[in-house]
Amino acid sequence: MKLRSISNWLQNRATDVAVAMLTVMFLSFILQIFFRYVMRNPLGWTQEITLTMWLWLVFWGAAFMLKDRDHISFDILYLAVSQKVRRIFALVSAVALVAGFVASLPATYDYVEFMSIRRSSSLRIRLDIVFSVYLIFAVAIIARYSLRAFSLVRGADPDADAGPEPKV
Repeated sequence: MKLRSISNWLQNRATDVAVAMLTVMFLSFILQIFFRYVMRNPLGWTQEITLTMWLWLVFWGAAFMLKDRDHISFDILYLAVSQKVRRIFALVSAVALVAGFVASLPATYDYVEFMSIRRSSSLRIRLDIVFSVYLIFAVAIIARYSLRAFSLVRGADPDADAGPEPKV
């Protein structure tokens, strides 16, 4: 029970971060429109903020907010087999995802670290900070699908979508 309440709290904080990023992105977008079309003096940094927030929102949301059922899937074969075979399919998928992301982690880290020498054009934000969201995403996916594989080995329902619903 305690673990479930901690999980709910963390899920809600992830949602709060996403809401904050969406708010920043929206306000930047509104500023961009106002200065471009009303003041006739466009601001370059608003586009950079909007794009950076979009990038972060996509990976943050995929890492912490989307559930398996929210992803697009081609499940004709999966739905045609028994529960036991579904568990095997889900386990193989989880292990493959973990293996792929673990294998890509060193190169991903090297690239993100390499990008520390570059800065964004308007705000001069180091690009390793901008692209670090992908590392967060990769580690979250590794953790999520490792836990899923573990639960499937222990006999969990392969169609159950683990994780709490965010409270909005």
